Amino acid sequence: MALDPSQIPVHAATFEQPLIILANRLRAEGPARVVAIGSSTTAGEGGIAPYPQRPLAELRNRFRGPFPKATIDVINRGVGGEEAPAELRRFDHDVFDLNPDLVIWQVGTNSVWQPADQNPPSFRETTQALNDGVDLLLARRIDVILMDLQYVPALLTPAKIDKALAMVDAISQIAHTKGVSVFRRFELMKAWHDVAEISFDRMVDPGDDTRLHASDWTTEKMAAQLAGAIVDAVNRAPPPSGGVPSS
Repeated sequence: MALDPSQIPVHAATFEQPLIILANRLRAEGPARVVAIGSSTTAGEGGIAPYPQRPLAELRNRFRGPFPKATIDVINRGVGGEEAPAELRRFDHDVFDLNPDLVIWQVGTNSVWQPADQNPPSFRETTQALNDGVDLLLARRIDVILMDLQYVPALLTPAKIDKALAMVDAISQIAHTKGVSVFRRFELMKAWHDVAEISFDRMVDPGDDTRLHASDWTTEKMAAQLAGAIVDAVNRAPPPSGGVPSS
C-alpha cells in the first residue's frame, strides 16, 4: 500500500529565493518553460519514469487559479552518467535554445560515485563548471534551482561518504554565493530514512544492484515535494515594479 505524502513527517526545505522570472512569465500569461538538465535522475533509469515529467500536472493544476491563461511546460534534458562539465557544454543547445524561465540543474552525484577507471571529473572541475553555469543562467535572466545528491547506500560507503558530504556542502555554498535555491534532496531523503523510518529497500530502485538510483516511490514523492516548493517560491515572488511584462 502506498504511503500518503501527508503521513510522512518530513518535507523539503523552502527555497531560499523566490522564483521571480517564472512568476513574472506566469503573470504575463506565459507560456512559461522549465528545463531540467542533469544525469540519470533527470533522464530516467531502469524503466522508472524520470522526475521532470511528474510535477507537470501538479504545477498546471496549482497555477490554474492564480494564472488562468498561462501555460507551463517542463522539458527534460537529462543524459545518464554525465556530470556538470559535460552538462555545461550542452547549455547552448539544450538550455539556451529553449528560452527557459527556470532551469533545474541536478548535479554532483557522478563525480562522487563514478569509479576512477571511468575518469569522472574532479571535485574542482565539477564545482567550477557549476559556478560558471550558474553565472551564465543568471546573466540570461533565468531562475535557477540546483538539485543536490541522493541519499542512497552507494554514496554512504566509507570510500564515498566524505566526498558526498563535501559535494552537498559545495553545492549549498555555490547557491548561497550566487543567490539561487537548492532542492536539498540529500537532506530530504536522509530525513525520510532517519525520521520517517522509510527503508532503503523502499527508497532505492529494487532492480539497481549498485544501490544508487531512486525507486519509483522516491521519485514520485520527490517530484511532489519539488512541485510544492516551486509553487511556494512563485507565490513569494514580488510583482515587477514596472508592472507585468508582456509575454
